[in-house]
Amino acid sequence: PQKTSFHRSQTLGYKNGFAFSRLPTVGIGGERLYVNQLSQAELAELSNQRPTLTYGQAKRAPPSGFIPAHVAFDKKILKFDAYFQEDVPLSAEEHYRIRQVGIYYYLEDDSMSVIEPVVQNSGLPQGKLIRRHRVPKNDHGDHYHWKDLNRGMNITLYGRTYRIVDCDPFTQVFLESQGIELNPPEKMVFDPYTELRQMPTHKYITPSDFDRLKQFLTYDKQVLRFYAVWDDTNSTFGENRPYIIHYYLADDTVEVREVYKPNDGRDPFPILIKRQRLPKTFVDKKKTFPSCVLEISDQEVLEWYTAKDFAVGKSTTFLGRTFFIYDCDEFTRKFYRDKFGITDFQPVELKKKPLEEVPQVIPPYNGFGILEDSLQNCFSLLPKPPRKDVVKMLENDRKVLRYQAALESPNPEDTKRRFILSYFLSNDMISIYEPQVRNSGIIGGKYLGKTRVAKPGSTTENATYYGPSDLTIGSTIEVFGHRFVITDADEYVLNYMEHNAERYPVATLQSLRDHFRPRQVVETTAKSDIPTLGTSRQDLDELIVQVQEELKLHENLNNKNIREAFLQCDKDGSGILDKAKFLALCDSLSVPTNAFPVNKV
Repeated sequence: PQKTSFHRSQTLGYKNGFAFSRLPTVGIGGERLYVNQLSQAELAELSNQRPTLTYGQAKRAPPSGFIPAHVAFDKKILKFDAYFQEDVPLSAEEHYRIRQVGIYYYLEDDSMSVIEPVVQNSGLPQGKLIRRHRVPKNDHGDHYHWKDLNRGMNITLYGRTYRIVDCDPFTQVFLESQGIELNPPEKMVFDPYTELRQMPTHKYITPSDFDRLKQFLTYDKQVLRFYAVWDDTNSTFGENRPYIIHYYLADDTVEVREVYKPNDGRDPFPILIKRQRLPKTFVDKKKTFPSCVLEISDQEVLEWYTAKDFAVGKSTTFLGRTFFIYDCDEFTRKFYRDKFGITDFQPVELKKKPLEEVPQVIPPYNGFGILEDSLQNCFSLLPKPPRKDVVKMLENDRKVLRYQAALESPNPEDTKRRFILSYFLSNDMISIYEPQVRNSGIIGGKYLGKTRVAKPGSTTENATYYGPSDLTIGSTIEVFGHRFVITDADEYVLNYMEHNAERYPVATLQSLRDHFRPRQVVETTAKSDIPTLGTSRQDLDELIVQVQEELKLHENLNNKNIREAFLQCDKDGSGILDKAKFLALCDSLSVPTNAFPVNKV
């Protein structure tokens, strides 16, 4: 508030006609400034530099001039001549298009641009195809450098591939000065459709010694007919196919028609080669020339097919396919007799080549499905199911032989597993079922579906399957890598084999009899009226009724656990237990035995 002057001090002035600036000594309001004044240390340093202040600074060598890249490479551009191919899908006149471009590389900032020369009335968006910028090289963030460009190489910019064929002299000198070995230049490829448009138009001049109108008026509706055959037996599934060749005298055109027979298995395409003039000799035909695709003009053909080129007994080649003429019609014979004086028209008899018998090789069995069913796929395209023995199926319908089997395995968990093996007599198939056992840790159910099981060592040519004769008590069968031991069987198996003893070996029948003999003795004894161990049959029945009524009074007992415990103790499957084992087992299961007279039995 005490300030009365707020102007700033003057720092610019002139001395001897030159403008100079000085540091301010006072600030706003006339206050003295100490910021821009020299310190005592700076004054001492100036006092030590009296020679420099007197005589000036010593002259030093001028530093080497630094030229930045944008100055050194200003207006220096590498130019490459290139082209790319563009597909033309919806055009009958051209299938692809060649477009010539110039690739410019700017050395000052490593940017690139692609420019196509503008052609008037081309109908294409030409000019600058890619604007000037640094073009990415890959997905890792790299950009194209002038070291990546060379003649005779392909470069891909934004999904379009360019072929570099040449470069200008400055580019060649620059790259060679940097130690890059340039590839030899290539010729620029031109657009075929553009070249075709630049060709002069055809001028048709009717020759003086030949009049096509006279030929048309003279030979209109007159056609020479030849019968030919095409031998295609050298190729896979080839054969001798008959054709009819028509030669139209009105305009010297040729037509080839196919001959179809009833039930020959071919689609009805009557014309193989449509009516057209066929070339006989080309001016300069290459092996890669697609003569059956491109249109052929008179400039490319040296000689066309005429009536003189056809004769009975000779071969003629049309568009790469050779036809053998073996006969002709009566009008053709008369024409050749009057026109050329040919009288030999003896038809050639065609001899069919005998078909080579190819031996049928049956592939090895892959393990899927039944062998007979899989074998039908080798005999026909539409396989039929194998024939079944209907009489055997009707006689043995619902006749099943059931066996009990144990799994032979090194694992101790599999020793107690029991399986039911069923043999179906109607179709000789085997199925295996595993009953469920509580708290065993193994899920029971269907182990093997109905199928025929082959014996070990049998082959696909001579397959042998398991039958009832092989299923004896104690025998081991191998089912798809698993071994089962037959431990028991139904009584129906013994009864069936005894009624049909002539079909089965004596050893099989004897093994079943030896197995069922102890059980039959027990049953016979139980059914007899002679008391056993002081107890009659009637007493046993009464005892069973008392036990069942007593068990109903104890609801806490689990009948399923009691049944499983008794079955586990009955290891031989006879249905009989010792009295001591019976009482001990009842005590362990908390079954009361004092309520009924078991101790008296």
